Amino acid sequence: MIYRHQSISIIYSSFTIIVIWFVALFSPLKVQAQEIENEEVKRLQRAIFIFNFAQQVGWPDIQKNQDFKIGVLGPDRTILDLSTLAKKRKIHDKNVEIVRFQFAKDVKDIQLLYVNHKYNYDIHYILNKISGKNILLVSEDYNFNASMINMVNVGNSFEYEINTNRIYKEELAFTSSLKKHAITSSEKWKRLYRKTEKVLYKVQEDKNNQDIIIKRKENQIKYQKNKIKDHKKEIFNKEGEIEELYTQNEIQLKKYEEKVVIERELEKNIQEQVTFIKNQNEKIVKSNQEIKQQKDFLIRQIDKIKEQEKILNKQADKISLQKKINILLIVLILLAIGASFFIYRGYVEKKIFNKELENKNKAIHAQSLELEIKNQELEQFAYIASHDLQEPLNTISSFIGMLEEDYGENFDDVGKESMIFIKDASIRMKKLIDALLEYSRLGRSRDYQKIDCNIILGELKNDLKSILDKTKAQVSIEKLPEVEGSEIELRLLFQNLISNGIKFRIPDTIPIIHISSTRINDPENKSKGYWQFMVKDNGIGIPKEHQERIFAIFQRLHSREEYEGTGIGLAHCKKIVEAHGGKIWLESKQETGSTFYFTIPFLKKTFSPS
Repeated sequence: MIYRHQSISIIYSSFTIIVIWFVALFSPLKVQAQEIENEEVKRLQRAIFIFNFAQQVGWPDIQKNQDFKIGVLGPDRTILDLSTLAKKRKIHDKNVEIVRFQFAKDVKDIQLLYVNHKYNYDIHYILNKISGKNILLVSEDYNFNASMINMVNVGNSFEYEINTNRIYKEELAFTSSLKKHAITSSEKWKRLYRKTEKVLYKVQEDKNNQDIIIKRKENQIKYQKNKIKDHKKEIFNKEGEIEELYTQNEIQLKKYEEKVVIERELEKNIQEQVTFIKNQNEKIVKSNQEIKQQKDFLIRQIDKIKEQEKILNKQADKISLQKKINILLIVLILLAIGASFFIYRGYVEKKIFNKELENKNKAIHAQSLELEIKNQELEQFAYIASHDLQEPLNTISSFIGMLEEDYGENFDDVGKESMIFIKDASIRMKKLIDALLEYSRLGRSRDYQKIDCNIILGELKNDLKSILDKTKAQVSIEKLPEVEGSEIELRLLFQNLISNGIKFRIPDTIPIIHISSTRINDPENKSKGYWQFMVKDNGIGIPKEHQERIFAIFQRLHSREEYEGTGIGLAHCKKIVEAHGGKIWLESKQETGSTFYFTIPFLKKTFSPS
């Protein structure tokens, strides 16, 4: 009965603890219910926002459509909220039909398409697929200006921004109130996005804390339930033990006499085993004495064997040493014979090689003289050709101007357009001739002097100030060395590379150009080496298959409508670098920019090895 009273007391206490924990458990559930209610409100607001956007945008020929169709991309449950609202509201006095699309390529025959960023659809791919279909794209949580109308979560509501160019491109119109309440700049959008992130982070943090508290309460309740279960088992076991005690006492009284008889028999057996053990110990002592005598005899035998091994080892060492000496003498004799043979053979081969080298040097010298004469002839030809072409080209330009001034009003539209084409072609021809003339002059001067590259680039930045201010380009220059060369040509080299970095830029991107240098010593001769210059930009980049031919004269990778120029700038750079005894190359990837490298040897007279 005592045990039963204790079990009742334990069960009552456990029940009290469970009631207390349930009260604590349901208090955070109120917060969860509030969060669920807020989420339901926000879902309804999302659907209302989408309906309001549609009501403030105009479609061409909207009156011809029987229904207004809204598409939802992906497994978004917003389609349920839109369907519910479609039963209560119309758009442009038309019934609203909601359609789901799994893939962007299947989107068609709708007026508005909604997509949420959390389903990882690429916005540019979607815009490409709906282009020309008069479809308004409404997105949520995408980057600024990436969509047509883009919504962002702010607390318990939404804000939005619109891309007017993309809306106009789809031949859609919109009310002024839609633009008036939109976010108009990327900075406001970023601040709003950061604010939203902080709110979401705080909400998520509070939710995580509530989850931890709930989990802790559940574990405590589980622990109390297990404890109550253990108490019940303990009570049940103790009641069984009491019943077993009565039966065990009777059995023990009956077996006591039997145990006494068994103990006497065990005592007798133990006495017999003690006697047997004593006899065995005497035999073990005798065996140990015999083993000790045999061990002493073995030790004496081992000592004799060791002395004999020492004698044999000495004799083996003498024999091994004699063998090594004999082998070494044989190897030395063979090496001497082989070395003599190779020396004689090398002498004969060197004599033949020197004679061949002398003949080849004579041939190379003759070829170099011939190449030098041809290069001079080519440069003279290029100079004369470009110089002599100036006169007839100037005559053509003058007559074009006279014709346009005197008879321009008499031409019809085709004639006027033809005159413009002729004038543009003559101007382009003059630029090409000037570039060819300048290219022919490069590398002629060998009167090199010591040049401070920092001064050249400082003056160059002042000359390019107008285009740098216009493009907002950023040019950073590290400490550069002094080199030996032509100031005019090195200035043209840096100007072409910087101008290319500004010209060939990604639209709506500020050009960033970085210039640095690295000193590289010749490992065989520290007094020789070269400076490796680097000009890095963040432009459009050059495909790998076109990187070899860009240094050729008049090579262009883009049309003149895209980027102006004659296509000779990098050919100038290559000729200038090679005239200074260096080489030029580049590393580039599309959309990530280009890095041009070129080398200029150390100063011949003023260089001192480190």
